Amino acid sequence: MHDENATPAPEESTDQSTGGSSRRTVLRTAGIAGAGLGLGAFGTGAAHADAPAEAPAVASAAADAAQAPAPAPARKGKTMIGVPFEARSTVRVGIVGLGNRGGSMIDLFLALPGVRVVALCDPVKDKTAAAAKKVVAAGQPAPATYTNGDHDYEKLCERGDVDFVYVATPWDLHFDMAKSAMLNGKHVGVECPVAMRLDELWALVDLSERTRRHCIQLENCCYGKNEMRVLRMAHAGKFGDLLHGAGAYNHDLRGLMFDPKYYEGPWRRLWHTRLRGDLYPNHGFGPVANYMDVNRGDRVTHISSFGTPSLGLAEYRKAHMPPGDPSWKETYIESDRTISLVQTAKGRVIRLEHDVSTPHPYSRINSLGGTKGVFEDYPERIYIEPDHTDDEWGDFGKYAAEFDHWLWKEHANPPGGHGGMDYIMVFRLMQCVRLGLVPDFDVYDAATWTAPVPLSHASIKAKGAPQAIPDFTRGLWKKARPGMDSEKPKES
Repeated sequence: MHDENATPAPEESTDQSTGGSSRRTVLRTAGIAGAGLGLGAFGTGAAHADAPAEAPAVASAAADAAQAPAPAPARKGKTMIGVPFEARSTVRVGIVGLGNRGGSMIDLFLALPGVRVVALCDPVKDKTAAAAKKVVAAGQPAPATYTNGDHDYEKLCERGDVDFVYVATPWDLHFDMAKSAMLNGKHVGVECPVAMRLDELWALVDLSERTRRHCIQLENCCYGKNEMRVLRMAHAGKFGDLLHGAGAYNHDLRGLMFDPKYYEGPWRRLWHTRLRGDLYPNHGFGPVANYMDVNRGDRVTHISSFGTPSLGLAEYRKAHMPPGDPSWKETYIESDRTISLVQTAKGRVIRLEHDVSTPHPYSRINSLGGTKGVFEDYPERIYIEPDHTDDEWGDFGKYAAEFDHWLWKEHANPPGGHGGMDYIMVFRLMQCVRLGLVPDFDVYDAATWTAPVPLSHASIKAKGAPQAIPDFTRGLWKKARPGMDSEKPKES
Protein backbone atom coordinates (compact mmCIF):
# COMPACT_ATOMS: atom_id res chain seq x y z
CA MET A 1 0.00 0.00 0.00
CA HIS A 2 2.78 2.32 -0.89
CA ASP A 3 2.13 5.77 -2.23
CA GLU A 4 2.78 6.77 -5.82
CA ASN A 5 4.51 10.03 -6.53
CA ALA A 6 5.87 10.51 -10.03
CA THR A 7 9.23 12.23 -10.44
CA PRO A 8 8.35 15.92 -10.06
CA ALA A 9 8.72 18.53 -12.72
CA PRO A 10 9.44 22.10 -11.53
CA GLU A 11 6.59 23.49 -9.41
CA GLU A 12 4.72 20.25 -10.08
CA SER A 13 2.45 18.10 -7.98
CA THR A 14 2.37 14.49 -9.00
CA ASP A 15 -0.09 11.74 -8.39
CA GLN A 16 -0.18 11.06 -4.73
CA SER A 17 -0.36 7.41 -3.91
CA THR A 18 1.87 4.55 -4.98
CA GLY A 19 2.26 1.00 -4.41
CA GLY A 20 1.84 -2.66 -4.41
CA SER A 21 -1.32 -3.91 -6.01
CA SER A 22 -2.40 -6.98 -4.08
CA ARG A 23 -4.80 -9.59 -5.43
CA ARG A 24 -7.48 -7.98 -3.27
CA THR A 25 -6.77 -4.58 -4.88
CA VAL A 26 -6.93 -5.94 -8.42
CA LEU A 27 -10.16 -7.79 -7.79
CA ARG A 28 -11.72 -4.78 -6.11
CA THR A 29 -10.87 -2.35 -8.90
CA ALA A 30 -12.05 -4.79 -11.52
CA GLY A 31 -15.31 -4.98 -9.61
CA ILE A 32 -15.54 -1.19 -9.57
CA ALA A 33 -15.28 -1.04 -13.33
CA GLY A 34 -17.92 -3.71 -13.74
CA ALA A 35 -20.27 -2.03 -11.29
CA GLY A 36 -20.54 1.16 -13.33
CA LEU A 37 -18.85 3.21 -10.59
CA GLY A 38 -21.95 3.49 -8.45
CA LEU A 39 -23.55 6.09 -10.70
CA GLY A 40 -27.16 5.08 -10.94
CA ALA A 41 -28.39 5.62 -7.41
CA PHE A 42 -26.32 8.57 -6.28
CA GLY A 43 -26.66 11.98 -7.84
CA THR A 44 -26.64 11.31 -11.58
CA GLY A 45 -28.48 9.39 -14.21
CA ALA A 46 -26.92 6.21 -15.54
CA ALA A 47 -25.08 6.64 -18.83
CA HIS A 48 -25.01 4.01 -21.55
CA ALA A 49 -22.42 4.27 -24.30
CA ASP A 50 -23.52 1.97 -27.06
CA ALA A 51 -27.29 1.93 -26.91
CA PRO A 52 -29.18 1.60 -30.23
CA ALA A 53 -30.25 4.77 -32.03
CA GLU A 54 -33.41 6.24 -30.51
CA ALA A 55 -36.17 8.44 -31.79
CA PRO A 56 -35.43 12.17 -31.18
CA ALA A 57 -38.07 12.52 -28.46
CA VAL A 58 -36.78 9.47 -26.62
CA ALA A 59 -33.16 10.61 -26.96
CA SER A 60 -34.08 14.07 -25.69
CA ALA A 61 -35.84 12.61 -22.67
CA ALA A 62 -32.83 10.40 -21.94
CA ALA A 63 -30.52 13.41 -22.14
CA ASP A 64 -32.75 15.39 -19.78
CA ALA A 65 -32.72 12.48 -17.33
CA ALA A 66 -28.92 12.35 -17.42
CA GLN A 67 -28.71 16.07 -16.71
CA ALA A 68 -31.23 16.07 -13.87
CA PRO A 69 -29.63 15.55 -10.46
CA ALA A 70 -31.03 12.74 -8.38
CA PRO A 71 -32.25 13.74 -4.93
CA ALA A 72 -29.46 13.85 -2.37
CA PRO A 73 -29.53 11.04 0.19
CA ALA A 74 -31.09 12.04 3.50
CA ARG A 75 -28.59 13.64 5.85
CA LYS A 76 -27.49 11.24 8.60
CA GLY A 77 -25.78 13.85 10.77
CA LYS A 78 -25.09 17.57 11.02
CA THR A 79 -23.08 19.49 8.47
CA MET A 80 -19.30 19.71 8.86
CA ILE A 81 -19.20 23.17 7.29
CA GLY A 82 -17.51 25.56 9.69
CA VAL A 83 -16.67 22.86 12.24
CA PRO A 84 -13.24 23.40 13.82
CA PHE A 85 -10.78 20.75 14.88
CA GLU A 86 -10.38 20.20 18.62
CA ALA A 87 -7.37 22.20 19.78
CA ARG A 88 -4.45 20.17 21.15
CA SER A 89 -0.88 20.93 22.09
CA THR A 90 0.48 17.96 20.14
CA VAL A 91 -0.99 16.34 17.03
CA ARG A 92 -0.38 12.59 17.01
CA VAL A 93 -0.22 11.29 13.43
CA GLY A 94 -0.52 7.80 11.96
CA ILE A 95 0.72 7.30 8.40
CA VAL A 96 -0.65 4.61 6.08
CA GLY A 97 1.40 4.04 2.93
CA LEU A 98 5.17 4.55 2.94
CA GLY A 99 6.22 4.37 -0.69
CA ASN A 100 7.28 7.29 -2.85
CA ARG A 101 4.73 9.75 -1.48
CA GLY A 102 4.29 8.66 2.12
CA GLY A 103 7.97 7.89 2.51
CA SER A 104 8.85 11.47 1.61
CA MET A 105 5.93 13.27 3.26
CA ILE A 106 6.89 11.81 6.64
CA ASP A 107 9.90 14.17 6.58
CA LEU A 108 7.55 17.16 6.52
CA PHE A 109 5.45 15.92 9.42
CA LEU A 110 8.64 15.36 11.41
CA ALA A 111 9.85 18.89 10.63
CA LEU A 112 6.87 20.54 12.34
CA PRO A 113 6.74 21.54 16.00
CA GLY A 114 3.83 20.12 17.93
CA VAL A 115 3.51 17.05 15.67
CA ARG A 116 4.45 13.47 16.58
CA VAL A 117 4.42 10.47 14.25
CA VAL A 118 3.23 7.67 16.51
CA ALA A 119 2.27 4.86 14.10
CA LEU A 120 3.22 3.63 10.61
CA CYS A 121 1.61 1.10 8.28
CA ASP A 122 2.76 -0.57 5.07
CA PRO A 123 2.87 -4.29 4.22
CA VAL A 124 6.37 -3.83 2.77
CA LYS A 125 8.37 -4.20 5.94
CA ASP A 126 11.54 -2.58 4.60
CA LYS A 127 9.65 0.63 3.78
CA THR A 128 8.07 0.70 7.22
CA ALA A 129 11.42 0.09 8.91
CA ALA A 130 13.06 2.89 6.93
CA ALA A 131 10.30 5.30 7.89
CA ALA A 132 10.52 4.28 11.54
CA LYS A 133 14.25 5.10 11.51
CA LYS A 134 13.41 8.60 10.31
CA VAL A 135 11.08 9.08 13.27
CA VAL A 136 13.73 8.03 15.78
CA ALA A 137 16.39 10.12 14.02
CA ALA A 138 14.12 13.15 14.44
CA GLY A 139 14.24 12.65 18.22
CA GLN A 140 10.80 11.12 18.62
CA PRO A 141 9.95 7.80 20.29
CA ALA A 142 9.96 4.75 18.06
CA PRO A 143 6.56 4.49 16.34
CA ALA A 144 4.29 1.47 16.38
CA THR A 145 4.44 -0.39 13.06
CA TYR A 146 1.80 -2.35 11.17
CA THR A 147 3.03 -4.59 8.34
CA ASN A 148 0.74 -7.64 8.39
CA GLY A 149 -1.10 -7.40 5.10
CA ASP A 150 -3.70 -5.20 3.48
CA HIS A 151 -5.95 -4.77 6.52
CA ASP A 152 -3.41 -3.95 9.22
CA TYR A 153 -4.23 -0.26 8.80
CA GLU A 154 -7.44 -1.02 10.71
CA LYS A 155 -5.38 -1.70 13.84
CA LEU A 156 -3.57 1.61 13.39
CA CYS A 157 -6.91 3.39 13.16
CA GLU A 158 -8.09 1.71 16.35
CA ARG A 159 -5.25 3.14 18.43
CA GLY A 160 -6.21 5.56 21.18
CA ASP A 161 -3.11 7.72 20.72
CA VAL A 162 -3.71 8.75 17.08
CA ASP A 163 -5.48 12.04 16.33
CA PHE A 164 -4.98 12.25 12.57
CA VAL A 165 -4.50 9.53 9.94
CA TYR A 166 -2.60 10.40 6.75
CA VAL A 167 -3.35 8.08 3.79
CA ALA A 168 -0.94 7.80 0.83
CA THR A 169 -1.81 4.50 -0.88
CA PRO A 170 -3.17 3.31 -4.26
CA TRP A 171 -6.43 5.01 -5.16
CA ASP A 172 -8.80 2.11 -4.70
CA LEU A 173 -7.76 1.75 -1.05
CA HIS A 174 -8.49 5.37 -0.13
CA PHE A 175 -12.19 4.94 0.61
CA ASP A 176 -11.82 1.98 2.98
CA MET A 177 -8.98 3.63 4.85
CA ALA A 178 -10.76 6.96 5.25
CA LYS A 179 -13.86 5.11 6.41
CA SER A 180 -11.90 3.11 8.99
CA ALA A 181 -10.22 6.24 10.33
CA MET A 182 -13.48 8.14 10.84
CA LEU A 183 -15.34 5.17 12.31
CA ASN A 184 -12.54 4.94 14.88
CA GLY A 185 -12.82 8.60 15.82
CA LYS A 186 -9.88 9.92 13.79
CA HIS A 187 -9.66 12.87 11.45
CA VAL A 188 -8.21 11.77 8.11
CA GLY A 189 -6.32 13.33 5.23
CA VAL A 190 -6.28 11.43 1.94
CA GLU A 191 -4.09 11.91 -1.11
CA CYS A 192 -5.86 12.39 -4.46
CA PRO A 193 -8.41 11.19 -5.39
CA VAL A 194 -10.33 10.62 -2.17
CA ALA A 195 -12.39 7.76 -3.70
CA MET A 196 -13.25 6.35 -7.13
CA ARG A 197 -17.03 5.89 -7.02
CA LEU A 198 -19.87 8.35 -6.62
CA ASP A 199 -21.57 6.28 -3.94
CA GLU A 200 -18.29 6.20 -2.01
CA LEU A 201 -18.10 9.99 -2.14
CA TRP A 202 -21.58 10.25 -0.64
CA ALA A 203 -20.61 7.67 1.98
CA LEU A 204 -17.59 9.74 3.03
CA VAL A 205 -19.75 12.86 3.32
CA ASP A 206 -22.24 10.97 5.47
CA LEU A 207 -19.52 9.42 7.62
CA SER A 208 -17.86 12.75 8.23
CA GLU A 209 -21.17 14.28 9.28
CA ARG A 210 -22.16 11.33 11.46
CA THR A 211 -18.80 10.80 13.20
CA ARG A 212 -17.96 14.55 13.43
CA ARG A 213 -14.52 13.78 12.01
CA HIS A 214 -13.01 15.73 9.14
CA CYS A 215 -12.15 13.97 5.87
CA ILE A 216 -9.70 16.18 3.97
CA GLN A 217 -8.58 15.85 0.36
CA LEU A 218 -4.87 16.64 0.56
CA GLU A 219 -4.72 18.77 -2.58
CA ASN A 220 -1.25 20.28 -2.45
CA CYS A 221 -1.71 22.27 -5.67
CA CYS A 222 -4.19 24.49 -3.85
CA TYR A 223 -1.19 25.64 -1.81
CA GLY A 224 1.03 26.48 -4.78
CA LYS A 225 2.49 29.98 -4.66
CA ASN A 226 0.89 31.04 -7.94
CA GLU A 227 -2.43 29.45 -7.05
CA MET A 228 -2.62 31.26 -3.72
CA ARG A 229 -1.68 34.60 -5.31
CA VAL A 230 -4.35 34.20 -8.00
CA LEU A 231 -6.85 33.26 -5.30
CA ARG A 232 -6.26 36.45 -3.36
CA MET A 233 -6.32 38.56 -6.52
CA ALA A 234 -9.63 36.99 -7.55
CA HIS A 235 -11.14 37.69 -4.14
CA ALA A 236 -9.88 41.28 -4.34
CA GLY A 237 -11.75 41.76 -7.62
CA LYS A 238 -8.67 42.13 -9.84
CA PHE A 239 -10.22 39.88 -12.49
CA GLY A 240 -13.65 41.50 -12.24
CA ASP A 241 -16.63 39.17 -12.34
CA LEU A 242 -15.25 35.67 -12.86
CA LEU A 243 -16.29 33.91 -16.06
CA HIS A 244 -14.07 30.91 -16.76
CA GLY A 245 -11.14 28.88 -15.51
CA ALA A 246 -9.11 25.85 -16.51
CA GLY A 247 -7.02 23.23 -14.77
CA ALA A 248 -5.31 20.01 -15.80
CA TYR A 249 -3.07 17.13 -15.01
CA ASN A 250 -1.06 16.84 -18.21
CA HIS A 251 2.05 14.89 -17.27
CA ASP A 252 3.84 12.26 -19.35
CA LEU A 253 3.96 9.22 -17.06
CA ARG A 254 4.54 6.52 -19.68
CA GLY A 255 8.01 5.60 -18.49
CA LEU A 256 6.98 5.42 -14.85
CA MET A 257 3.82 3.45 -15.58
CA PHE A 258 5.90 0.76 -17.30
CA ASP A 259 8.58 0.76 -14.60
CA PRO A 260 8.00 -2.39 -12.49
CA LYS A 261 9.83 -0.85 -9.54
CA TYR A 262 7.77 2.35 -9.46
CA TYR A 263 4.06 1.54 -9.67
CA GLU A 264 4.10 -1.90 -8.11
CA GLY A 265 1.40 -4.15 -9.35
CA PRO A 266 1.42 -2.11 -11.63
CA TRP A 267 -1.65 -0.59 -10.06
CA ARG A 268 -1.64 2.80 -11.79
CA ARG A 269 -1.31 1.50 -15.33
CA LEU A 270 -4.12 -0.98 -14.71
CA TRP A 271 -6.57 1.89 -14.23
CA HIS A 272 -6.06 2.57 -17.94
CA THR A 273 -7.68 -0.80 -18.63
CA ARG A 274 -10.80 0.07 -16.62
CA LEU A 275 -11.91 3.68 -17.04
CA ARG A 276 -12.10 6.09 -19.98
CA GLY A 277 -12.51 9.40 -18.14
CA ASP A 278 -10.42 11.84 -16.11
CA LEU A 279 -8.60 9.66 -13.59
CA TYR A 280 -6.97 12.55 -11.73
CA PRO A 281 -8.95 15.81 -11.83
CA ASN A 282 -8.10 17.19 -8.40
CA HIS A 283 -4.86 19.04 -9.13
CA GLY A 284 -6.50 21.20 -11.77
CA PHE A 285 -10.03 21.35 -10.37
CA GLY A 286 -9.24 22.21 -6.74
CA PRO A 287 -7.48 25.56 -7.30
CA VAL A 288 -10.03 26.81 -9.85
CA ALA A 289 -12.90 25.76 -7.56
CA ASN A 290 -11.28 27.85 -4.84
CA TYR A 291 -10.96 30.88 -7.12
CA MET A 292 -14.69 30.65 -7.86
CA ASP A 293 -15.76 29.93 -4.27
CA VAL A 294 -17.32 26.62 -5.25
CA ASN A 295 -19.34 25.33 -2.26
CA ARG A 296 -19.03 28.84 -0.81
CA GLY A 297 -21.48 30.86 -2.90
CA ASP A 298 -21.39 28.92 -6.16
CA ARG A 299 -21.48 25.25 -7.02
CA VAL A 300 -20.68 23.00 -9.97
CA THR A 301 -23.79 21.52 -11.55
CA HIS A 302 -22.91 19.49 -14.67
CA ILE A 303 -19.95 17.99 -16.48
CA SER A 304 -19.59 17.05 -20.15
CA SER A 305 -16.54 15.04 -21.13
CA PHE A 306 -14.93 13.86 -24.34
CA GLY A 307 -11.99 11.54 -24.81
CA THR A 308 -9.54 10.74 -27.57
CA PRO A 309 -8.69 7.20 -28.66
CA SER A 310 -6.40 5.25 -26.35
CA LEU A 311 -3.19 4.80 -28.35
CA GLY A 312 -0.30 6.18 -26.31
CA LEU A 313 0.36 3.34 -23.86
CA ALA A 314 0.07 0.66 -26.53
CA GLU A 315 2.55 2.50 -28.75
CA TYR A 316 4.95 2.99 -25.84
CA ARG A 317 4.67 -0.71 -24.94
CA LYS A 318 5.41 -1.71 -28.53
CA ALA A 319 8.53 0.47 -28.59
CA HIS A 320 9.89 -0.31 -25.13
CA MET A 321 8.56 -3.55 -23.62
CA PRO A 322 10.01 -6.96 -24.53
CA PRO A 323 7.84 -9.83 -25.80
CA GLY A 324 6.37 -11.78 -22.92
CA ASP A 325 6.16 -8.80 -20.59
CA PRO A 326 2.92 -9.02 -18.54
CA SER A 327 1.78 -5.68 -19.97
CA TRP A 328 1.12 -7.36 -23.33
CA LYS A 329 -1.96 -8.98 -21.79
CA GLU A 330 -3.49 -5.55 -21.09
CA THR A 331 -6.02 -3.71 -23.25
CA TYR A 332 -6.02 0.05 -22.69
CA ILE A 333 -9.31 1.96 -22.87
CA GLU A 334 -8.43 5.17 -20.99
CA SER A 335 -8.56 8.18 -23.31
CA ASP A 336 -5.09 9.55 -24.01
CA ARG A 337 -6.53 13.01 -23.44
CA THR A 338 -9.78 13.74 -21.66
CA ILE A 339 -11.32 17.19 -21.95
CA SER A 340 -14.24 18.13 -19.71
CA LEU A 341 -16.38 21.23 -19.41
CA VAL A 342 -17.92 21.91 -16.03
CA GLN A 343 -20.80 24.37 -15.54
CA THR A 344 -21.48 26.24 -12.31
CA ALA A 345 -24.74 27.54 -10.89
CA LYS A 346 -23.65 31.09 -11.69
CA GLY A 347 -23.02 30.14 -15.32
CA ARG A 348 -19.25 30.00 -15.16
CA VAL A 349 -17.33 27.40 -17.14
CA ILE A 350 -14.33 25.33 -15.97
CA ARG A 351 -12.26 23.30 -18.44
CA LEU A 352 -10.46 20.22 -17.12
CA GLU A 353 -7.87 18.12 -18.97
CA HIS A 354 -6.11 14.85 -18.21
CA ASP A 355 -3.27 13.29 -20.21
CA VAL A 356 -0.56 11.02 -18.79
CA SER A 357 0.04 8.76 -21.81
CA THR A 358 1.37 11.00 -24.60
CA PRO A 359 4.58 13.05 -24.92
CA HIS A 360 4.19 16.67 -23.82
CA PRO A 361 5.68 19.13 -21.30
CA TYR A 362 4.16 19.19 -17.84
CA SER A 363 1.21 21.55 -17.33
CA ARG A 364 -1.66 22.07 -14.93
CA ILE A 365 -2.90 24.97 -17.16
CA ASN A 366 -4.12 26.94 -14.09
CA SER A 367 -6.05 29.69 -15.83
CA LEU A 368 -8.64 32.18 -14.61
CA GLY A 369 -10.54 34.80 -16.57
CA GLY A 370 -13.09 37.49 -15.80
CA THR A 371 -14.51 40.75 -17.07
CA LYS A 372 -11.28 42.62 -16.27
CA GLY A 373 -8.68 40.19 -17.56
CA VAL A 374 -7.05 36.79 -17.40
CA PHE A 375 -4.20 34.82 -15.82
CA GLU A 376 -2.58 31.85 -17.50
CA ASP A 377 0.14 29.59 -16.12
CA TYR A 378 2.84 27.39 -17.75
CA PRO A 379 4.39 29.88 -18.26
CA GLU A 380 2.84 32.41 -15.88
CA ARG A 381 1.45 35.53 -17.55
CA ILE A 382 -1.29 38.01 -16.82
CA TYR A 383 -3.37 40.63 -18.56
CA ILE A 384 -5.81 42.73 -16.51
CA GLU A 385 -7.22 46.18 -17.07
CA PRO A 386 -6.28 48.91 -16.40
CA ASP A 387 -2.81 47.58 -15.50
CA HIS A 388 -2.09 46.25 -18.98
CA THR A 389 -2.79 47.58 -22.45
CA ASP A 390 -2.19 46.92 -26.14
CA ASP A 391 -2.82 43.17 -25.81
CA GLU A 392 0.62 42.64 -24.22
CA TRP A 393 1.04 40.16 -21.39
CA GLY A 394 2.16 41.66 -18.08
CA ASP A 395 4.55 40.58 -15.32
CA PHE A 396 2.74 38.39 -12.79
CA GLY A 397 5.62 38.84 -10.33
CA LYS A 398 4.71 42.49 -9.80
CA TYR A 399 1.68 41.35 -7.80
CA ALA A 400 3.68 39.30 -5.30
CA ALA A 401 4.19 41.96 -2.64
CA GLU A 402 0.52 42.86 -2.41
CA PHE A 403 -1.16 39.53 -3.05
CA ASP A 404 1.11 36.68 -1.94
CA HIS A 405 -0.60 34.68 0.78
CA TRP A 406 0.70 35.05 4.31
CA LEU A 407 1.79 31.39 4.28
CA TRP A 408 4.24 32.11 1.46
CA LYS A 409 5.42 35.33 3.06
CA GLU A 410 6.09 33.50 6.32
CA HIS A 411 7.70 30.49 4.59
CA ALA A 412 9.53 32.06 1.67
CA ASN A 413 11.77 29.03 1.04
CA PRO A 414 9.87 26.00 2.31
CA PRO A 415 11.50 22.56 2.34
CA GLY A 416 10.13 19.53 0.54
CA GLY A 417 9.02 18.78 -2.97
CA HIS A 418 6.89 20.44 -5.63
CA GLY A 419 8.25 23.91 -5.14
CA GLY A 420 7.43 23.90 -1.43
CA MET A 421 3.67 23.46 -1.67
CA ASP A 422 3.84 20.06 0.05
CA TYR A 423 5.33 21.70 3.13
CA ILE A 424 2.89 24.61 3.03
CA MET A 425 -0.02 22.17 2.89
CA VAL A 426 1.20 20.03 5.79
CA PHE A 427 2.17 23.06 7.88
CA ARG A 428 -1.26 24.66 7.45
CA LEU A 429 -3.17 21.42 8.02
CA MET A 430 -1.31 20.64 11.23
CA GLN A 431 -1.67 24.26 12.33
CA CYS A 432 -5.44 24.01 11.94
CA VAL A 433 -5.54 20.76 13.90
CA ARG A 434 -3.24 22.02 16.65
CA LEU A 435 -4.94 25.41 17.12
CA GLY A 436 -8.48 24.10 16.75
CA LEU A 437 -9.27 25.99 13.51
CA VAL A 438 -11.75 25.24 10.75
CA PRO A 439 -9.87 23.47 7.92
CA ASP A 440 -9.26 25.37 4.70
CA PHE A 441 -11.39 22.82 2.85
CA ASP A 442 -13.60 19.95 3.94
CA VAL A 443 -15.29 16.71 2.93
CA TYR A 444 -17.66 18.54 0.57
CA ASP A 445 -14.71 19.90 -1.36
CA ALA A 446 -13.09 16.45 -1.39
CA ALA A 447 -16.22 14.91 -2.90
CA THR A 448 -16.75 17.73 -5.40
CA TRP A 449 -13.17 17.77 -6.68
CA THR A 450 -13.21 13.98 -7.12
CA ALA A 451 -16.67 13.64 -8.70
CA PRO A 452 -15.26 14.08 -12.25
CA VAL A 453 -13.56 10.67 -11.96
CA PRO A 454 -16.76 8.60 -12.31
CA LEU A 455 -18.82 11.30 -14.03
CA SER A 456 -16.35 11.98 -16.86
CA HIS A 457 -16.25 8.24 -17.54
CA ALA A 458 -20.05 8.18 -17.70
CA SER A 459 -20.18 11.24 -19.95
CA ILE A 460 -17.65 9.82 -22.41
CA LYS A 461 -19.62 6.57 -22.57
CA ALA A 462 -22.72 8.66 -23.28
CA LYS A 463 -20.97 10.48 -26.14
CA GLY A 464 -20.49 13.66 -24.15
CA ALA A 465 -23.95 13.88 -22.58
CA PRO A 466 -23.90 16.18 -19.52
CA GLN A 467 -23.85 14.40 -16.17
CA ALA A 468 -25.28 16.05 -13.07
CA ILE A 469 -22.75 16.75 -10.31
CA PRO A 470 -24.32 16.16 -6.90
CA ASP A 471 -24.66 18.96 -4.38
CA PHE A 472 -22.73 17.32 -1.59
CA THR A 473 -23.46 20.30 0.71
CA ARG A 474 -27.22 19.64 0.39
CA GLY A 475 -28.02 23.27 -0.34
CA LEU A 476 -25.52 24.94 1.99
CA TRP A 477 -23.31 26.04 -0.92
CA LYS A 478 -25.46 29.15 -1.27
CA LYS A 479 -23.95 30.70 1.86
CA ALA A 480 -20.62 32.48 1.46
CA ARG A 481 -17.95 31.29 3.90
CA PRO A 482 -14.18 31.38 4.33
CA GLY A 483 -11.88 29.03 2.46
CA MET A 484 -8.19 29.10 1.68
CA ASP A 485 -7.90 32.88 1.65
CA SER A 486 -7.23 32.77 5.38
CA GLU A 487 -5.95 35.24 7.93
CA LYS A 488 -2.77 34.37 9.81
CA PRO A 489 -3.85 32.96 13.20
CA LYS A 490 -2.38 33.94 16.52
CA GLU A 491 -0.32 31.20 18.12
CA SER A 492 -1.30 30.56 21.71
